[in-house]
Amino acid sequence: MHIQEVKFLSERYPQSDVHPFNLRNFNITERIDITTPVTFFVGENGTGKSTLIRAIAHRCDIHIWETPGGMRYVVNPYEEELYRYIDVSWTDGMVPGSFFASEIFQNFAAFLDEWAAASPGILEYFGGSSLMTKSHGQCHMAFFKSRFSRKGLYLLDEPENALSPQTQMELLTVLGEASRAGNAQFIIATHSPLLLALPGATIYSFDEEPIAEVEYEKTDHYRIYRDFLNNRERYLTEL
Repeated sequence: MHIQEVKFLSERYPQSDVHPFNLRNFNITERIDITTPVTFFVGENGTGKSTLIRAIAHRCDIHIWETPGGMRYVVNPYEEELYRYIDVSWTDGMVPGSFFASEIFQNFAAFLDEWAAASPGILEYFGGSSLMTKSHGQCHMAFFKSRFSRKGLYLLDEPENALSPQTQMELLTVLGEASRAGNAQFIIATHSPLLLALPGATIYSFDEEPIAEVEYEKTDHYRIYRDFLNNRERYLTEL
């Protein structure tokens, strides 16, 4: 366990009516206790899961491989400022880590190709070949398998994107092995009922007010998939 707690410093928020500081759960939740090597964040879109994952990354000095954005019609100057108003409690000092989100991972893969042009040996850490030559799913799994074998704090935003169900099961195995090895800690925002089934993981629901721990079988992700698969004909006739 590398971090033990994420605390919201809501009394210091610079605004109360601008995202993300207007999210109710970021105002009424005092802290999230991190008690297991794998912690999942679940909830509907727009509840703040990804926003908090990114804020934790910034707070822990974990780089996010992004390229500068283009022109936008509406610019929110507070969009990436939550990290200034959370506190992270470390167990035994800071450790290195990484942030993953599928929509920006291609930026990292492209940078890696540029580094490999000068130092080809770097690709040995990622399966021995360019990530840019693989499918999205293969590219992601090559990164997961290489990176998670090392000590660190790993923040993942919907890592199941671009992964088939079979490959999600492969990722589930990787997460289990890495967490049992004792060097890696994961905080993961996900919509995948397959990943959420990881034994021993803690699940926090952002649909609860305040954010609260829930059992796997109580998540909407489990119940909706279960009900659909058990009553597929009824659901389809209602379309």
